[in-house]
Formats: sequence, structure tokens, C-alpha cells
Amino acid sequence: MIVIIDLVLMLLNLTYSILHAVVRCAVGPRLKSVSGEVCLITGAGGGLGRLFALEFAREEAELVLWDCNTEANEHTARLVRALGRKAHAYTVDLSQRESIYQTAGRVREEVGDVTILVNNAGVVAGRRLLECPDELLERTLLVNCHALFWMTKAFLPSMKAKNHGHIVTVASTLGLFSTAGVEDYCASKFGAVGFHESLTHSLLSEDGLDGVKTSLICPYIVNTGMFAGCQIRKELQGLIPALDPLHCVQESMKAILADQKMICIPRVMYLASISRALLPWDANVATYRFMGGDKCMYSFIKTKQHQQAVNGHTHSS
Repeated sequence: MIVIIDLVLMLLNLTYSILHAVVRCAVGPRLKSVSGEVCLITGAGGGLGRLFALEFAREEAELVLWDCNTEANEHTARLVRALGRKAHAYTVDLSQRESIYQTAGRVREEVGDVTILVNNAGVVAGRRLLECPDELLERTLLVNCHALFWMTKAFLPSMKAKNHGHIVTVASTLGLFSTAGVEDYCASKFGAVGFHESLTHSLLSEDGLDGVKTSLICPYIVNTGMFAGCQIRKELQGLIPALDPLHCVQESMKAILADQKMICIPRVMYLASISRALLPWDANVATYRFMGGDKCMYSFIKTKQHQQAVNGHTHSS
């Protein structure tokens, strides 16, 4: 009897959740204020990280900026301050656990408790698996995946104590489905998605802890230069172009401020994720080949190798 009652309640909750999502999509979600919140962004020295910092500054948050590039990070801090907001820049190596914990302690002492954590930093080796040094493969996994554990352990306790906070994971659509040539990146992003979803379920399962929110961001390739040269089939590039970085961040901000649990950018990427789950493996392979998605990263790897060769020549000169 109890099972039947629970089944009915589950179906009612399921129906409500679907209708609620439809209504939010039709009328637009209610966006929360982050004015006065302390927002920490990793990888803030450039790319999406800098744009996230500027968007949160416009929303009147106080920024804590982490990056391994001191000069680039300080430049982001100056841009934030030019908008009239406080910015605190820290040089951190996210591949080193102790660097994260030590800097987190400094942030708590010098700034206060972080209430919004945006795990944005990401790297990719850009080499084929058998040609890639082990240390580069390890760095991808450390920065893109392992650091999420350490960042969360450093900043989640204060959020739970206050029942207030928001953890954002910037993953990738390559954490939902994969392609050839970037095994390190796909593995790290699949790990990031799995970590974030499990963390979300853990927070939801704790009674009286409804104030700590999570958002998973899964963008398609963003035109930041990180995957320069990556191309799908030429005839389809206009239909699924690389994302404009500002558009990607603005769509992500809408999801964060609406406490949306997950967003794929663009939304057509939901279909790719669904097809991966529902279609036979060979059917997905056929689709990948038609779209040029099976080898889209090979041109990126060639571009990366060319850049490394040019940089190596420049440095040797």
C-alpha cells in the first residue's frame, strides 16, 4: 500500500515538474539577485572566465578571481573595478591540491565566505593519445575534474552552514557525448558532469538544505581559441557554428540566476545527448560521420601542433 501511495506521489511530482518547466519556458523564469554575494571564478584570466567576472560585476557581486596567469588575472580585476565592483585576484595552480586549499584559506581570511563558486577553468592537451606525454594527460584531468572535488571541499562547508550558496560547473557537451582525438578532455568533462550531478543529488537528499543551489553548464565549442581549427562538415557549419563567448556566458547567467539545474548551449545539443542514449551505437556512429563529428577534432590537433611548432621556433630564436 505504501508503495502505491509513493508511486502516485511520484507521478504527481513528475507531472508538476513537467508543467512547471513548460510554464517557465513560456513566461520566462524569475531571476534572483546576487548583489553583495562573494563570487569566486576559476580561470578568470581570459575567455569565458573574464566574461563571467564582468557579468557578475554588472549584477553587483564581489569578485574573487583565480587563475594561473597572474598578469591576465590582474587585467580582469582592473576591468571589474572599472565597473565599480570589488575584485580580489589570486594566482593559483588548480592542478595542485595544496595550492587550492592554501589559497582558499587566504580567501576566507582576506575576503570572507564564498557564496557563489563558478568552476570554469579548463585545459586540453591537444594531442593524440599515443603521442601525448603523460603529464599533459594528467594535467587535463587534474584541472578539469579533480579540482572540482578540492574546490567543493574548500567552499561548500560554509555554504551548508548558512544554507546559502550556489555551485556552478562549466562542463561541456563533450561531457555528455564524445568524439575522437580528445580522450583526455572527454574523460575529464564526463567526470565533471558525473561529479556535479552526484553532488546535486547529495544536496537535495539532505533535509533542510534547500538554499544551496547548483547549475551545470554544457556549452558546445566556444569561439575562445581553445579549440581553434575544430570543424564539422562544411555544409553544416552554418547550422551549428562555434558559440560566441559573450552569448554563451549570457545564456549561462540566465540559467544561474534562475537556479536552473542544467543548460545545454545551444539547445539543439539536447538532441545529441538524447540520441546517444536512445540510438544503437552504430546509428550514432553513422550520424557522427554524416556530420563530420567523428573527426572534427583532427583539424584542431593539427592547428595546435602548428601553433606549438611556431611558438617553439619563436622561443628558440
